[in-house]
Amino acid sequence: MKVHFFTGFPGFISSQLIRSLFRNKQTQQVIAIVLTGETIKAHHEKNKIVNEFPNCSIRIVEGDITLPNLGVDNQVIEEIIPQIEVLWHLAAIYDLAVPRDIAWKVNVHGTTMVNEFVRSLPNLKRYMYFSTAYVAGTREGLLRESELIRPFAFKNYYEETKYEAELRVEDLKSEIPLTIIRPGIVRGHSETGETIKFDGPYFFLNLVERLKCLPIIPYIGQSTSTINVVPVDYILNASTFLASEQEAEGKTLHLTDPNPHPVQEVYRTMVKLVTNAYPKGRLPFAWAKLSLQIPFIRRKLGVEQETLDYLTWNATFDTTEAQKILQKGGITCPDFIQTMPKMIDFYLAHKEDTSYQIQIK
Repeated sequence: MKVHFFTGFPGFISSQLIRSLFRNKQTQQVIAIVLTGETIKAHHEKNKIVNEFPNCSIRIVEGDITLPNLGVDNQVIEEIIPQIEVLWHLAAIYDLAVPRDIAWKVNVHGTTMVNEFVRSLPNLKRYMYFSTAYVAGTREGLLRESELIRPFAFKNYYEETKYEAELRVEDLKSEIPLTIIRPGIVRGHSETGETIKFDGPYFFLNLVERLKCLPIIPYIGQSTSTINVVPVDYILNASTFLASEQEAEGKTLHLTDPNPHPVQEVYRTMVKLVTNAYPKGRLPFAWAKLSLQIPFIRRKLGVEQETLDYLTWNATFDTTEAQKILQKGGITCPDFIQTMPKMIDFYLAHKEDTSYQIQIK
């Protein structure tokens, strides 16, 4: 049975992907590269997973994706290289507010080092690279899976460095069997609401929760955009299916919602579910953006200022290729509005737990 190698463990998506692979019997052996400072957390997560799947194993290997040979001991490298048949590269800095130098080191240089490692694997069957749908930057209109076009600008350094990283993976398509995954904004499980951090759409739940003492909560600006939010279970089901699907080899696929909801509808539903009242009035978008430039206000509201850039971005992700392949496995994206109550129930139950909250600077 194939040995799967992971970067990004013990992150939420990596950990859940491993569970899915074990559950689907796609592998019984995983090797995970982990930073030295993450080893205690990684072993804790490993033990939880192995207790759930006692016939499976996870080997923790200390290393650093920004170093040659991923910073792994030479003897260990020689031992594991012939074993790896599927490599999942998820390690990245996902923070929208990340400084450029840090994002470049991990997202771009780190991916370059992973690519070099991939080239050394004699028995590789698939390289599963996690990019983001937001490599499009400020481009608008219909964004196709087959396109990787440098935009006029990026909304943040996360987008820029993920674009640069994807360019480097794209260059491998002629020599390596790979699939590039471009997820939308990921939220918790559609059936349980489970997640491990409140970022992305959860910033707006922070905002609503902290303003609910006011007589009314206003809309923010006048948006005509949609927002593309996908539950983690869709990402897991789709990715694990694609990893063993021959038609996905050599493809770049949008794991985005083919039927995204308007920003205004999503915000309205959030406010209603949290406060039992609908938003009224409207705060000008420029005022909201100006307010979030003040660190104290950002921290008080629990919202990163970069989040607002996605409220007025008019783009649609083409999912033709992904849907064509995923329909073989009967895999579809759950509706955001219909499954939002579970997301909010989980948020309300854990909102006081600081381990879920992103540190706003």
